[in-house]
Amino acid sequence: MSHTTEWNVRLQLSEEDGRTRARVVLDTGAASLTGTGTAQCAPGDKDVPEIGDEFAAGRALRDLGTRLLRTAEHDVEAMGAAPEPRTSVPYGWPE
Repeated sequence: MSHTTEWNVRLQLSEEDGRTRARVVLDTGAASLTGTGTAQCAPGDKDVPEIGDEFAAGRALRDLGTRLLRTAEHDVEAMGAAPEPRTSVPYGWPE
């Protein structure tokens, strides 16, 4: 069975007083999911907005990914099947 679809992602960033907030919205056409993330400049660090954007956006995307996986697991369970146990780390280097 062949299947092709397109999902849209919108990412909004805002920065105020050294704190960056990110909000990412995934629109599947049938549903939407939202992830959020923040970043804050350490008191002694130089304020570089691009770095705050990267951290906040990365955290929002990671949050969205976690929410999407939970939704998929719930959908699998609703179909009467159990999701496979996770055997890999969600991010980073394996131990």
